[in-house]
Amino acid sequence: MEKVKFNNGKLTVLQISDAQDMHWVRKTMLIMIENACERVKPDLIVFTGDNVLGNHLCDYRFTDRKKNLTENEEYEILKKALKHIIDIPERRNIPFSAIFGNHDDWNSVTKEKHADIFRQSSMNRGLENRNGLCGTYCLPIYSSDGENRVMNFWMLDTAGYDKKRDACYEKITEEQVDWFKKESDKLKNENGGKPYPSLVFMHIPFKQITELYEECDKNNSQLEAEGRYYRLKPCSSGKLGELSSVLTDDSGMYNAIIEDSGVKGIVSGHDHRNCFTGEYDGMKFIATPCASFRCYGNETRGVRVFEIDEKSPEKFKTYTLSYTDLCGNGVISKLRYLRDADEMEKVKHTVIAFSAAIATGVSIVSAATVLRKY
Repeated sequence: MEKVKFNNGKLTVLQISDAQDMHWVRKTMLIMIENACERVKPDLIVFTGDNVLGNHLCDYRFTDRKKNLTENEEYEILKKALKHIIDIPERRNIPFSAIFGNHDDWNSVTKEKHADIFRQSSMNRGLENRNGLCGTYCLPIYSSDGENRVMNFWMLDTAGYDKKRDACYEKITEEQVDWFKKESDKLKNENGGKPYPSLVFMHIPFKQITELYEECDKNNSQLEAEGRYYRLKPCSSGKLGELSSVLTDDSGMYNAIIEDSGVKGIVSGHDHRNCFTGEYDGMKFIATPCASFRCYGNETRGVRVFEIDEKSPEKFKTYTLSYTDLCGNGVISKLRYLRDADEMEKVKHTVIAFSAAIATGVSIVSAATVLRKY
C-alpha cells in the first residue's frame, strides 16, 4: 500500500461524511462531490461513515417492502452502492481511507466483507484489519519526500450492527481502547518519547461535543428541540442544526486520547445538520454535515476541507463547502436540489401538484375553447 504524503509541504484532505445512499444513487450528491474534488484538488479523501444506507439494501425501489435476498445478493447490491463513491477518487487517482457508521453494516454483510470492497481499490489507504479490529486503525501521514512520519490520522469504528441480537450499537469497545493505548505508546517511543500531531476521525461523536452548546432563551437561540432552545457557546462557531447524538459508551477512549496529548482535533459526522467547530478541554471538536441527499439534512449539506502544513501540522485549518458553494445557486442547481434532497419531498409534491393543477386547468380551458367553436 502506497504512503499518504504531504505534497510540496501541504496536505489537503476532503472529508465526506454520511454519503448514505443506495445503488440507485441520487446523482446530485455525486455532482457535488465531483465539483468538490475539482475545486479543492485533495491529496486524500476520508469517508467518515454511513457511506451507504445499509439497512435499506433489500428495499424495492418505490415502496417500503423488502426483497428476500441472500447474503451474496445483498453483498452485490452493497458493492454497487459503494462503487458510486469509490469511483470518484479512483477516476481522479486520489488516495482515500474510510471508516464505518451506524448504517453501513446494518444488513447481512459482515464488516470484513464490507471492508474488502474498499480494499479492492488501488486508491484505498485504510481499513486494515489489525488484531481483529476492522475499521479501527492508524493512518500515518508522511513527509513530502516520503522518508519520515509527520502526523497520524486515528480512524475509529464507533458503530455497527449486532446480527445475532438484531440491534445496532453506538459505542467503542475496550479492545479498541487497549489497541489505541499500545499503538500510541509504540509510536511515541519511535519518535523519541514525543507524540505525533494527530487528528481523530470517527462517525458518532463523543458526548463531550455537547459542551460546545448550551440551553438559552428563545430570542437568543439557534435551535429549538423538544420545546427547549439552544445556541453554540462563544468557544464555538458554525451551525447548530440538531442536538448531537453521541456514543452510548466510549470505554475510556476519550480519556486515552487526551492523555496521548498528540491529538489536536476530533472530527465526527453522524448529525446531518450540524456544521460547527469549537474547543473544550483543550481539544478542538469538529462536526461535519452530511453529503447525502437521500437522508435528512439542511443548507449546510456538503463536504469539509482540511488544510495542513508539513512544518506545523498541529495548526491545521478547516472549513466546509456547501452544495450551493460547489454547485451554485442557478435554476438548474436549485431544481437538482429540489428533486433529490430528502427534506424537500413535501415541497416537491406541492410543486408537482400545483403544476399538474395548472396543466389540467390549461387543458380544460383549451377544451372549452374548442367546444365553443362547435
